[in-house]
Amino acid sequence: MFAFDASFWRDRRVFITGHTGFKGAWLVLWLTGLGARGTGLSLPPHTNPSLFALCARGLCTDVYGDIADHALVARALADCEPEIAIHMAAQALVRPSYLDPLGTYATNVMGTANVLQAVRMVPSVRAVIVVTSDKVYENDGAGRSFTEDDRLGGHDPYSNSKACAELVTNSFRQCFFGGACRVATARAGNVIGGGDWSPFRVAHDLVEAFESGNSVALRYPQAVRPWQHVLDPLAGI
Repeated sequence: MFAFDASFWRDRRVFITGHTGFKGAWLVLWLTGLGARGTGLSLPPHTNPSLFALCARGLCTDVYGDIADHALVARALADCEPEIAIHMAAQALVRPSYLDPLGTYATNVMGTANVLQAVRMVPSVRAVIVVTSDKVYENDGAGRSFTEDDRLGGHDPYSNSKACAELVTNSFRQCFFGGACRVATARAGNVIGGGDWSPFRVAHDLVEAFESGNSVALRYPQAVRPWQHVLDPLAGI
């Protein structure tokens, strides 16, 4: 964990999308503890129980709705006049992206465009962070680690839509930003930590199997993926 100036966040107005999710709820807890004044826009929690319902509900101004709704995004962001916008709302799982590819693209691509367009209309915003994924890279099967300069790609709708979100962000950054407001993306890997009840997660599956006395079935036993504790990517963000 690197050192940072906690006083920077005191009374800072922050707009967070996806604040009811696993990483989003942890971010709300952390920023609230640092004294930030947060507004969150998200769908209601998709799991029961959820970390948000147990620990984070009401710590910031909660706005519930779909990130694909441009009018809602624009209104919510304008109402809170944030200085910093952190865009985390996403369809975040590979398997569901096969079941609903259009919904995945609507959320991950147009949702990102909606946030960036809304930011353009709110002069108080000084910084935007768009959180994507380490799955944004084109995988040639070589087995090597990716670098930030590797070609974007991804064959499944989730990975591909996140690569598209990177391209959308880069386009907005070059065409519309660069003065008083700066824009960056952050690519996190798989995260683990307390309060993650999402399906298709290794840690969740391990605990569930242990509690039920069943064996754990690994979906991709040959895959090699890095794991991060949830507070590590949030510290970077």
